[in-house]
Amino acid sequence: MKIKSIFVNLPVKDLAQTRAFWSKLGFSFNEQFSDEKALCLILNDGLIYSMLITREYFGTFTNRPVADGSATQVLTAIEVESREMVDTIVSTALENGGSRYQQAADHGWMYYDSFADPDGHQWEIMFTDYTKIPQS
Repeated sequence: MKIKSIFVNLPVKDLAQTRAFWSKLGFSFNEQFSDEKALCLILNDGLIYSMLITREYFGTFTNRPVADGSATQVLTAIEVESREMVDTIVSTALENGGSRYQQAADHGWMYYDSFADPDGHQWEIMFTDYTKIPQS
């Protein structure tokens, strides 16, 4: 089994605020899949996206209550190229409306830090040095 791509769908309150937040972090959007109801955040073009959908429109895709950001429903982890990139992304997120929900962790071979976006979705930014993974 091999998937072609992944779209993580998340409800948001304010598309303009959401676009500004992610743009300040250096991300861009696939405008072909973005409109007044949703933004298509590019995480790895051609492979991984997050559909950031207005809460009202998101509700049309499910028969369950839509998460309001007050409870953890999913942790989305993003691996980046360096420890410095982890710190840059998280500090930029915190400076632009994100909040901290957990302190950074350094396991020697893996370093990560976390933030919640303005809608309360939790994101973990991580760097892994595969040469330092302990051998069992």
